[in-house]
Amino acid sequence: MKAPAMLALALLLLLTSACQAADVCPEGSVTYVDDPTLFHTQASPASTDLTPEPSLVKIAGKEVAVDRVVTGPVCDDVWSGTIYVACNIRLVQWKNDGKPNFFKNCNLKIEPATVVYVAAHNDAAYYNGCSCHTGGELK
Repeated sequence: MKAPAMLALALLLLLTSACQAADVCPEGSVTYVDDPTLFHTQASPASTDLTPEPSLVKIAGKEVAVDRVVTGPVCDDVWSGTIYVACNIRLVQWKNDGKPNFFKNCNLKIEPATVVYVAAHNDAAYYNGCSCHTGGELK
């Protein structure tokens, strides 16, 4: 009686471990800039593109239409609609308490009703901005 139950449990563990998603971003794909003053002189490709083209991005095996794919430096920008923050981004390195507050000295505004998918968080969707990375609430 115990053998069939143990076999079923072993098969269940094997199947669930095979279905776990690998990290979306390869190690080292997100880079950090130590000097924030240099960072602000670099325009974000997303912010310099006056009419970003909608794109299809594969998230959890499904094609999702997004209004903008953000790459390169991420700091001073305005996001609205559906945003995908790709793996190849640059952020300001945070220094205090180990809390990742890399948007603290940035002017990043996320409009209400914006959905932000973050590749570095295994394509998780965020519906209330990025206040955990600002040290406070976003504007």
